[in-house]
Amino acid sequence: MELLPPPPIHILRTHTAPVTTLFVSADNERIYSGDFSGHVICTSTRTLRPIVSWKAHEDGILGVQECREDVITQARDNKLHVWARVEEYSRIGGSAALAESRTPELKYSLDVNALNYCRFSILESGDAMLIALPNLVESSEADIWTLPSCQRLHAAIGREAKAEGPILSSDGRGRGALGVIMSMHLFSAETSLRLLLAYENGSVTLRGSARPTSVEGIGWDVIWSAKVHVEAVMAMAVNKDTMTAFSVSADHLIGRYDLVTGESEKFKTKQGGNGSVAVRDDGRVCAVGGWDGKIRLYSTKTFKPLGTLKHHKASCQAVAFAHSDPALPPASDDEDDDLDESEKADRSRWLIGAGKDKLLSIWSLMSFEKSSRQ
Repeated sequence: MELLPPPPIHILRTHTAPVTTLFVSADNERIYSGDFSGHVICTSTRTLRPIVSWKAHEDGILGVQECREDVITQARDNKLHVWARVEEYSRIGGSAALAESRTPELKYSLDVNALNYCRFSILESGDAMLIALPNLVESSEADIWTLPSCQRLHAAIGREAKAEGPILSSDGRGRGALGVIMSMHLFSAETSLRLLLAYENGSVTLRGSARPTSVEGIGWDVIWSAKVHVEAVMAMAVNKDTMTAFSVSADHLIGRYDLVTGESEKFKTKQGGNGSVAVRDDGRVCAVGGWDGKIRLYSTKTFKPLGTLKHHKASCQAVAFAHSDPALPPASDDEDDDLDESEKADRSRWLIGAGKDKLLSIWSLMSFEKSSRQ
């Protein structure tokens, strides 16, 4: 008899609008979620109560990420904000009203292009942070900025040389067949930068450059390009060691890409319409959020189905794994505050899903070690 998947261990109902993005802090202590109304909520994973909830933007949130002592948010209002992370009060007690009464300090902002609803990608580099974003004018190209100085280091990555015609398109969507950028991931390889770009036409391209600065995409050579999907790429995830990437689309395919060799594979699923994807830290399991509200788990090696999680009544727009080897959280003065090893291990197996139904679901998964190797 086939075992039925377990129900979620927790359901969070703190949002009043469809949830669009998720992020889990490096120490597994906080879950960040953003919604269609521009609100961001930071939730404690110990108490499952909001630490802080605030109106970060005037339009839907595209991305939120904690980086060092900052929280970076981006939305469809063409703004990127950097906030000071709010420290949690005593984990005993607290309330939603208290969380809403606190607003993080806005440190600085950046004007961005949100035409294509593409989320930023962050790479920590020494004392600074590099952030990749869609180009300010052409949504088929990308820029790389440095924070906190807000200086643009690389402009118009992906611009193709044209012998004739205007340099810029009339609608900001680019003039090539690739369409706009749908997802991106910035990482480093030895002494150069790499930028993985997923496009509206279903293709994925890896570009690289060793130059410290560039304009008009000069020096950003194509390392490889592959086309797996017949529809636009809706989401892309890269595993922790930046060796493999996965993409999902409106079609029934999941793409897998070797970031070193450029080899690509496609795996057919029984359902079409997937809007989110995440990879566990060990690289063995990926989760795919479907437009039908279900979260499907797969082995990243064989793409054998590992289970289907059912709770959301509408599209699952974001999925995120907790970290299997989390960073150490700051020391606490509360003697009853520490989790034991069993509780920490259980939390490291969490998977969080969020969707149009305004809910966050938290699932405690098994290790899948044997299944994911088959």
